[in-house]
Amino acid sequence: MEQRTEKEITKLQKLAYEIKIEQAMTDEVITVSPDITMAELGEVLQSNRISGTPVVEDDRMLGIISIEDLVKAMKTDSMKAMVRERMTADPETLYVDEPLVHAVSKFSQFQFGRFPVISRDGSLVGVITQGDISQAMLRRLEIDYREEEIHRYRASHIFEDIIADDVALVFGYRVAAGDINRAGEASSGLRRTLSRLGIHPQVIRRVGIATYEAEMNIVIFTDGGEIVAEVQLQRIKIEALDKGPGIPDIEQAMQPGFSTAPIWVQEMGFGAGMGLPNIKACSDEMKLASKVGVGTHLEIIIHAQ
Repeated sequence: MEQRTEKEITKLQKLAYEIKIEQAMTDEVITVSPDITMAELGEVLQSNRISGTPVVEDDRMLGIISIEDLVKAMKTDSMKAMVRERMTADPETLYVDEPLVHAVSKFSQFQFGRFPVISRDGSLVGVITQGDISQAMLRRLEIDYREEEIHRYRASHIFEDIIADDVALVFGYRVAAGDINRAGEASSGLRRTLSRLGIHPQVIRRVGIATYEAEMNIVIFTDGGEIVAEVQLQRIKIEALDKGPGIPDIEQAMQPGFSTAPIWVQEMGFGAGMGLPNIKACSDEMKLASKVGVGTHLEIIIHAQ
């Protein structure tokens, strides 16, 4: 049996970075008014076979109420109480355009049954449960399997067909500064290319996560840059180069949780300070050079065999 290593990245972990929350959430949301009683709430939950729902007034989400709250009300003979008295106000939420990995992290952190999903303007657009995450991943697994079978053709033999002492394929991707909507396109494109070249899926997963984190750092912290991947038979080298403020203290930047991301980025769910640690965890070799006021050069090596 093949021995599992610490650097192995599962297919599901990779998908958590690729799939957006809007692709997994339920957009037909049952909501309740804050001015109904807990007894009336029980009828809503039962008739719709749901275990919780957002509390909305004048199109504004005030909180969330769950079957656990209903059970507590029953135990304390509080069924005549208003929902606004028993709900959880200002609940944790997720943004519709965040990667699914943020939802996975919040479910693990808070142990909630569901999270409201909102747009960037604060409007309620859906609800996501752990079951929604599982279904989205299963759908994507099926689609990816079919696409991989279609595109493998002769590309998987490209290194065998070329006669040379050394062979390297180089792929370049431009990354724009501050363009959160397009963030992830470079890493996604590289993953698809490596898949068509027949690179082992486990290697692709590690490349995908490392490249995604490097791409996000360029988008968030710099004035733009590029990602260059050099693919050889034995290893893949990824370089992330940017023109930006540079990193004053590399050792500090490598600490998990350390972040200098601006408030607007943190409010969007990014910039949690795990980018460089995640890159290091996925890499076999990692070099980071940076000059304040000039930019940063990150080199990642991942063994392909």
